[in-house]
Amino acid sequence: MTGTEVPVTTTTTKGLHPGLTRRQISMMGLGGAIGAGLFVGSGQAISIAGPAVLISYLVAGGIVVLVMAMLAEMVAARPSSGAFSSYAQKAMGRSAGSAVGWLYWIQLVVVIAAEATGAGGIVANWVPGIPAWIWVLVFVVALTAVNLFGVRNYGRFEFWFAAIKVAAIIAFLVVGACAIVGLIPGVPATGVGNITGNGGFAPHGITGIAAALLIVVFAFGGTEVVAIAAAESDDPSRNIRRIVREVVVRILIFYVGSIFVIVAVLPWDDEAVKAGPFSAVLNTLNVPGVGLVMDLIVVIALLSAMNANIYGASRMAYSLGERGLAPLTVTRTSPKGVPYVAVLASVAFGFVTVGLNWAFPDVVLPALLNVVGSTLIVIWTSTAIAQIILRRRADRTGEAMPMRMWGFPWLSWLCLALLGVVIALTMVDPGARVQLLLTLGLTAVLLVVARLTRGASRPGVVREH
Repeated sequence: MTGTEVPVTTTTTKGLHPGLTRRQISMMGLGGAIGAGLFVGSGQAISIAGPAVLISYLVAGGIVVLVMAMLAEMVAARPSSGAFSSYAQKAMGRSAGSAVGWLYWIQLVVVIAAEATGAGGIVANWVPGIPAWIWVLVFVVALTAVNLFGVRNYGRFEFWFAAIKVAAIIAFLVVGACAIVGLIPGVPATGVGNITGNGGFAPHGITGIAAALLIVVFAFGGTEVVAIAAAESDDPSRNIRRIVREVVVRILIFYVGSIFVIVAVLPWDDEAVKAGPFSAVLNTLNVPGVGLVMDLIVVIALLSAMNANIYGASRMAYSLGERGLAPLTVTRTSPKGVPYVAVLASVAFGFVTVGLNWAFPDVVLPALLNVVGSTLIVIWTSTAIAQIILRRRADRTGEAMPMRMWGFPWLSWLCLALLGVVIALTMVDPGARVQLLLTLGLTAVLLVVARLTRGASRPGVVREH
């Protein structure tokens, strides 16, 4: 962070303190979305759709653009650390807000543990004498400390975490472009023939594109953290539009650009692409130390996403507590404005994971991830529904809004339709169908619990309908 940056944080949430800059919030969005799913998981999508996976990424990116535009409109009008949970509550009532908030928190708690486990496993391979569970413990303790030391320190830490990933992707794009046009000594120009060769641009037709979309759409998860972070800004209404634009444009460039390089440089059906697309490209170009470099980048990606998720989970828990949807204790803050109880509650399962990694490696976490695997669909759908309701309500009452989403209501309904397509694709895929049904089951349970505890709201807490 440079000395000329102006912090963009205070909030309607009373106990939290200013500290984040616009650049840091933008990098948080990048850090949350650019993870191992891009560096490693994109190979599976390429193997399913071939070069036409670019269409899958563009469609998924279009959904993200629309969701983020809707979030930006609501954040500008009503900044809240509860973000989409708060908006679901304002639009659809207490039970909806509670279910969405708790669903998001549960998802992040499990993902935090999974990211620590993944990073610990990689580092353990570098240092065979130290078991993976020790590294998991080290990462959980370290990032818990980062989140407890104040939002300014967290922002600086996450900025540099995300900056390393961004630098790695930019370097990959530059090297890939040089390979395509033949500027790498000793390596013939690859051109773009691979995009139409080996069965054509779409070797598996629309079916392959649709199947890849099901994988790709989840890779964009994490961008929504900017809506949470923006609430801790001195002028969310002024800054959110630029923050969202920066995050969305950069993610689309990085994702689509990286995939274009991969399918241009190598045949899409190369087994090495499925195993690790970035490593496969760099190995082909004779870049030394590829294995270690990619492992290091994946570890950084996992820890960066883990750091952002601890932040997002703790702020969501804090907001739930403020709205009477969680125990009051999670609203306690330190003198630096850190919701320390919410932070500790959000990482508690990470510490439990240390024991699980020691006792039941490769068993418990996959099962938990299966339950929350489709959470993103529920959250994005609730966001779209809430925006349509709140925008219509504002238009009906003449409420002044700092910014309005373009193309309303048509683009909002288009977003819902695209999400409906994703849900339909999920239901026809056996593995994904199980994930979605488990997530919907968990959502139903949370709705029932919220309804049953409706009368237990704390005195003085305003219920929103």
